[in-house]
Amino acid sequence: MTDAARDPDDLDALREAADVVGIDGLLTDAERAVRDRVRAFVDAEIRPHIAEWFDRARFPVELAPALGRLGVLGMTLEGYGCPGRSAVEYGLAALELEAGDSGIRTFVSVQGSLAMGSIHRWGSDEQKQEWLPRLAAGDAIACFALTEPGAGSDPASMTTHARRDGDDWVLTGAKRWIGLASVAQLAVVWAQTDDGVRGFLVPTDAPGLEITVLEPKGSMRASVQTQLRLDDVRVPASALLPEARGLRAPFAALNEARFGIVWGALGAARDSYEAALRHALRREQFGRPIAGFQLTQRKLVDMVVELQKGALLALHLGRAKDAGTLTPAQISLGKLSNVREAIGIAREARTILGGDGVLLENAPIRHAANLESVRTYEGTDEVHTLVLGQHLTGLGAFR
Repeated sequence: MTDAARDPDDLDALREAADVVGIDGLLTDAERAVRDRVRAFVDAEIRPHIAEWFDRARFPVELAPALGRLGVLGMTLEGYGCPGRSAVEYGLAALELEAGDSGIRTFVSVQGSLAMGSIHRWGSDEQKQEWLPRLAAGDAIACFALTEPGAGSDPASMTTHARRDGDDWVLTGAKRWIGLASVAQLAVVWAQTDDGVRGFLVPTDAPGLEITVLEPKGSMRASVQTQLRLDDVRVPASALLPEARGLRAPFAALNEARFGIVWGALGAARDSYEAALRHALRREQFGRPIAGFQLTQRKLVDMVVELQKGALLALHLGRAKDAGTLTPAQISLGKLSNVREAIGIAREARTILGGDGVLLENAPIRHAANLESVRTYEGTDEVHTLVLGQHLTGLGAFR
């Protein structure tokens, strides 16, 4: 019997073969429909342009309304024009978006999980009515300003301060690595007050607010990160998120974003694997496709083993989130493991592509660079390791 190589152009068959343990069969029809709709959007609207956006360091802000129509902005939120979908459906959407690019998935996360999630959970009804429908539609963009130049992994040490002045609040300080601020109309800003950490809705055109784009970057180039300087920025009392008190509020938003990363990193990893596999089936050396050599097959097998394990983990956490039982330690485990493995997959996939692997038209090099940022934001490996260490031992090792 003669071996027959798989067709590198039959992507559906390649994906079916890679689903060794049958994860697709664990999804509902509704979940598969969401996945397929987002996948088709990525194929039509992101893949044809992403190499150019990455090369030019351009965030495609014009995609915001289209993503709103796709129903992925504030995807799990209920009411106020929000889609109200399940956690698993959101996870599948995040996976497909990050298969296109981490920066696009990050936009959806910042807009939906961080900014909209904070307004939805902690805001007044008037704040929700004013902002959530516009943000869900992509007609407005919001950012989430927590991290500071001297307070990254330790937000409790933030120095941005808000003081009362009559009926107003006056904010002074600096924030750094704030995604989207230069293209946003609204910033959710966290600041110390005499009553602890509070959240404020600050228009990005407010007098005294200066926004600087951080560039050039070697990662997340199809996204935008900024630094904010607040010099006596005055906002009315109605800008305060009334129910947000202490770091519990921004931490809740961060956990929502971390959940999306558990899934999103798998998208970057799967896309890297598929690029490597298709290249290996086409590329001939020594008279045969390199997919037929033992060392290449070992690389491909190792990738699929981790992809399948990561997908099972993400799906388990998604089911737990939909059941209301998901814990912060579980999210930390998922983020730590899936991002770490995704970086390894992207790097290994690049090696299979050889010299062509450094060209931006081939996804693994872009994914590998982007995942370095994903590994850092929403909690570094070290932070999530210590979260899990405290969970296991009962002893905090942060200080």
